[in-house]
Amino acid sequence: MIDLHANYRNSVEGRLLETARTMQVINPATEEVFASVPDAGAGDLDVAVAAAQRAFPAWRDTPLAERQRLVAKLGDAIEAHAEDFMRLLTREQGKARAGAEWEIGGSIAWCRAIATQELKPEVVEDSAERTVITERAPLGVVAAITPWNFPLLLAVWKVAPALVAGNTMVLKPSPFTPLCTLKMGELALSIFPPGVLNVLSGGDALGEAMTRHADIAKISFTGSSATGQKIMAAASGNLKRITLELGGNDPAIVLPDVNPEAIAKDLFWAAFQNSAQFCVAAKRLYIHDDVYDAVRDAMVAYSKTVSVGDGAQQGVDLGPIQNRMQFEKVKDLLADTKRIGAKIICGGEAQEGPGYFIPVTLVDNPPEDSRVVVEEAFGPVLPLLRFTDIDDVIARANDTPYGLAASVWSNDVSAARAIASRLECGTIWINEVHVFGPHIAFGGHKQSGIGVENALEGLAEYTNPRTITISKRVA
Repeated sequence: MIDLHANYRNSVEGRLLETARTMQVINPATEEVFASVPDAGAGDLDVAVAAAQRAFPAWRDTPLAERQRLVAKLGDAIEAHAEDFMRLLTREQGKARAGAEWEIGGSIAWCRAIATQELKPEVVEDSAERTVITERAPLGVVAAITPWNFPLLLAVWKVAPALVAGNTMVLKPSPFTPLCTLKMGELALSIFPPGVLNVLSGGDALGEAMTRHADIAKISFTGSSATGQKIMAAASGNLKRITLELGGNDPAIVLPDVNPEAIAKDLFWAAFQNSAQFCVAAKRLYIHDDVYDAVRDAMVAYSKTVSVGDGAQQGVDLGPIQNRMQFEKVKDLLADTKRIGAKIICGGEAQEGPGYFIPVTLVDNPPEDSRVVVEEAFGPVLPLLRFTDIDDVIARANDTPYGLAASVWSNDVSAARAIASRLECGTIWINEVHVFGPHIAFGGHKQSGIGVENALEGLAEYTNPRTITISKRVA
């Protein structure tokens, strides 16, 4: 059994490596430094990429069933250390126990489920003249850059399909939350052949070097749209394949036939799960005027039952903002909301003392062009917005450069389904939210991303199509 709470090192070609430079990791609930990790640079990246290149031919030629078995075994290894992973995740990311259980459990489940997937060759012609087959070929060395909101789960979303498809990988976690990912890399040393999965901790300079590296065939990135644009530009140097899962300003639309008291809890968690540090959190809540006051009041009442604090403490429901940079951004958004005179009906003031704590904040019908409506808060601030006309609310919901997800809430499923078909985003939930699965394709429209994760479409993102034609004519 490995120690998940000490000795954080990079894993490259079967070895645990340190670097000359290190970075500090801060507990966002206490603002205390509690760990140091490697700060890898361009030279360390060259070593890791070369290792992945050496490992690629043998891993590509390893039978699919064996690659699948080893990816599933990674899930088993995470499960064997699940309790320690949950404690470490809370300490580095801040989320409460229920959120940690959801993420670690999901990481285990994703490894096992992706390990059952297969892209079978497709016979597209079998005539008297020829047979034509399209198969899927791995890309080679791929790179993944993961965010700080779900650091382990979103790493697994990339590692599992990349390796099942026959690629080797260099994985970079966020410098704010590198610990669980580094320890997953340590576990992987005893599972995969050397060089198949390499994990490097480092800052922004390392990420930029990855996007420009000539020997990396693909970048899979989850993070902000602004950074995604930079990655797309840098990847053009060698026409890297890219998968970008980026930001969102996800609308939720509540029709007048709902029961406000019954729906308040679901709407609350649609917006505030993981302290709203969730790319698919409901970030604009459009409520029909007939039920607006009742839904608003029910949400305020429910918010008073939710505890915000250190996720390591029993009974806490929501943790802090993960890092000071994001904390200051959310505070600035709150200040602007007050400056324009918008009515804040609960929350609104950052907590004094240690920790990046912002309470659940609801804003009562602010102007449609206010920052709190048009920007992605990525923190626990939610505008509630009135509407009366369906065409109008659909236009308002679509009036954003983002197109990640949305939800529609109604007892009339046909009416909700008709609205869903007009929303410009990749995922629309009806009467539920945040339903994901290894078999469910997930991707954004517009500036919310390029490409797909999960399902066979996501597995195919780590391959190139290769078509073989076989003439039946005798040579």
